[in-house]
Amino acid sequence: MLINGIVNPDVLSLVGRIRHTNMLVIADAAFPFWPEIETVDISLVKGVPTVLQVVDALLPNWKCGQVLMAAEFKQHNGRKVQAAFARACRDVNIDFEPHLEFKKRVPRAVGLIRTGDTTAYGNMILVSV
Repeated sequence: MLINGIVNPDVLSLVGRIRHTNMLVIADAAFPFWPEIETVDISLVKGVPTVLQVVDALLPNWKCGQVLMAAEFKQHNGRKVQAAFARACRDVNIDFEPHLEFKKRVPRAVGLIRTGDTTAYGNMILVSV
């Protein structure tokens, strides 16, 4: 029985299938549904869990080489929120691109974890090393 780290079996299954250079989307509550990719919905209520909580649980045991986010994130969130997202990425560089370009990458991801987060444009694509 798992007692540390991620204990959600669907999240573990999804993350366990990600290989070199594969992408995983960590999405907020309002992110569109993508029928072409596996979605693990762990949202509970508004704000629970957050994208940052999911990233904090994943990155200690997952090799991430790049994080992608929508450029609009910087326009709609203050310095404190931006700094919290940067800290959560644990020295992995965040590359920003227009939201429409960001969404074009989603169908190529292995899967998506939907959270209850409400941070404007707080979605992330994690690219494995």
